Amino acid sequence: QVQLVESGGGMVQAGESLRLSCTASGSTCNTYTSTLTWFRQPPGKEGEFVAANFRNTNTYYADSVKGRFTLSRGNVKTTLYLQMDTLKPEDTAVYYCAAGRPILSSIRDPNLYNYWGQGTQVTVSS
Repeated sequence: QVQLVESGGGMVQAGESLRLSCTASGSTCNTYTSTLTWFRQPPGKEGEFVAANFRNTNTYYADSVKGRFTLSRGNVKTTLYLQMDTLKPEDTAVYYCAAGRPILSSIRDPNLYNYWGQGTQVTVSS
């Protein structure tokens, strides 16, 4: 079992920045080569893909955050960071960290992730 814990959410104004963290614990040996991904769920809307680090290699972003968000993994590879700059009100959502082993073409499918964190709220006011 792998436990994921997110932190770093909060309330900011448009244009400001936040950094989210996701730390894995438990049977983390598999997370070194797992895909670690951020999803988010805006209020009243369905969940959506934000960014993924595919099996500790390349990183992929949703078009809506490309150029503003930066995904990285910590030195021990069990921590995932999401640096969010130039935040917009439409970035308001609960952000979830997920771990799994989808194939590259399916990294945006939340159904293919085995482990999820509890979520952290990000609120951006205009």
